[in-house]
Amino acid sequence: MIAETGHYALVLALALAILQSVLPVWGARARDATLMGLASPLAVAQFVLVAISFAALTHAYVTSDFSLLNVVENSHSAKPLVYKFSGVWGNHEGSLLLWVLILVLFGALVAVFGRNLPQRLKADVLGVQAMISTAFLLFVLVTSNPFARVAPAPIEGQDLNPLLQDPGLAIHPPLLYLGYVGFSMAFSFAVAALIEGKIDAAWARWVRPWTLTAWGFLTLGIAMGSYWAYYELGWGGFWFWDPVENASLMPWLSGTALLHSAVVMEKREALKVWTILLALLTFALSLLGTFLVRSGVLTSVHAFAVDPARGVAILIILTVFVGGSLTLYALRAPALKQGGVFSPVSREGALVVNNIFLTAATAAVFVGTLYPLALEAATGEKISVGPPFFNSTFGPIMLPLMLIMPFGPLLAWKRGDIGRAARGLVAAFGIAIVATCLVAGFVRGGPTLAPIGIGIGLFAICGAFAEIVERTKLFRAPAADSLARLKGLPTSSWGAAFAHAGMGVTLIGVVAASAWSSEKVVALKPGETVALSGFELTFDGLRERPGPNYASSVAHLTVREGGRVVATVEPARRIYRARRMDLAESGIATFGLSQLYAATAEARTDGATGLRLQYKPLVLLIWLGAVVMAFGATLSLADRRLRVGAPRKAAARPAPALQPAE
Repeated sequence: MIAETGHYALVLALALAILQSVLPVWGARARDATLMGLASPLAVAQFVLVAISFAALTHAYVTSDFSLLNVVENSHSAKPLVYKFSGVWGNHEGSLLLWVLILVLFGALVAVFGRNLPQRLKADVLGVQAMISTAFLLFVLVTSNPFARVAPAPIEGQDLNPLLQDPGLAIHPPLLYLGYVGFSMAFSFAVAALIEGKIDAAWARWVRPWTLTAWGFLTLGIAMGSYWAYYELGWGGFWFWDPVENASLMPWLSGTALLHSAVVMEKREALKVWTILLALLTFALSLLGTFLVRSGVLTSVHAFAVDPARGVAILIILTVFVGGSLTLYALRAPALKQGGVFSPVSREGALVVNNIFLTAATAAVFVGTLYPLALEAATGEKISVGPPFFNSTFGPIMLPLMLIMPFGPLLAWKRGDIGRAARGLVAAFGIAIVATCLVAGFVRGGPTLAPIGIGIGLFAICGAFAEIVERTKLFRAPAADSLARLKGLPTSSWGAAFAHAGMGVTLIGVVAASAWSSEKVVALKPGETVALSGFELTFDGLRERPGPNYASSVAHLTVREGGRVVATVEPARRIYRARRMDLAESGIATFGLSQLYAATAEARTDGATGLRLQYKPLVLLIWLGAVVMAFGATLSLADRRLRVGAPRKAAARPAPALQPAE
């Protein structure tokens, strides 16, 4: 009965979504306050119904209700409780329901917290958001019903894919979807603005918190997925340029460009047409990622292997919303005023350069990801585009951006002074030069240009806080004066600084882990020792360790440095009984920001155990940088100015009337 309640709640949510997509928009055209006022209660009610449906599916997983086909195919009674919860979204149907839940959640948040929005704009925004939820609710009910029954109900389920039975995969999809789906709000605001034909600084101020929220969650989601791949898949890499990885990176890049473009629009009412286009394209790339994961066109550990018919349905949704919004854009954009004029050397100019590099990076990833699919569809020829292509295109685009990035905040709006900005970065540049020389002089091995990469990363970190140093007159004014200025800084200034610094932190981690990592693939018998990067690893033997739904063979390694035991590493191989799937589990020892990584290979007949051993210096900086970036987004969201709307321009005072002479 609970499952039927969840199913019927989805049907009712679809009915409300249809009403919400029609009545408020119609009311906005007719200037009917009653119809426009329906948008908020309909959005909240729709969220409540989808939440009830999601809770019903979660209940089925937690109680192992094997009368539902979805639970049979993706759960098992012996599975740990945490993976019963994560199993809800560890499959096509359940993850789509989570997608819809987050979609209607954002609509409900706008309904509740968007009190400062003009009534017409709010009605249009929630109407467009409801159009998206209508499409996906219809898709779930018609093609991907998570509440489909199976009769007779089996005694036991088939278990969840062992790769997904991991804490990282319990967290990664919700974070990723909060980012993916969160960009739907920027899309809805953009379409609503095009419908109204009015785009100004207030619009940019209203749309920026939702974009920041989505960007922050997507940053964490990508980082979590990267770390999961690093320790779970047994190859020790943090990014493989897999098409599904790229599908999350593309909206992150375009969303970053959107954030910076919206700042220009908010401060100077410039780049209006470009900002609207970025809002449309960012969500289009999110929909593209949804299509790639679920269409069956990709073979990836990240993808849901589903039938092509569902992929066609998602492609239709993608075509309707992207094609429709771009058509509306083509009709409305020529009538929009471009806004303020600015010098190429200005903060606006720096943000435009930022947008150019980010857009070029997005295009490079887009071409490398989709060209093989398009070529195969057109000619039947299969080609592989892998890391060499992306490393040779994406890297040369992003590294200059890292060098330019610190200059932007130091330039004045409208017309800046590049010399003054450069003087503000002298200390950052000096630190970067010294660090580059030290790394080149003392670190052996690795690519010749690797020390320069470290220097660029440090320049980005130090340069990120140069604006704060300038604004507080640190070291140039009395300490009390600087402290007072520091307290008066808006949190968004700190947010931008931390977000930019996080990019530098990640760059240092990528360069160090890629350039100076060491690796050995060995076969060891109990008691044998191997040296790696100053450590001695002694293989103590294999131990059997049963799990709740798997059997595990654990290789125990004792790690010594200078003859002293400093850690133990336990890579393992698990055999999941229900799926009869053999899976490697890496063992990791952490030393500061560096890690010693071990993974087992297939069993050998000579009594030795195959091991893949790696030392990754500063590898944790890769993911720490992402956390710093998300922290920066949180600080920016805490800025009160993002909650009160853009200030209105004061109306010009009428000239005083002439008094008749007496």
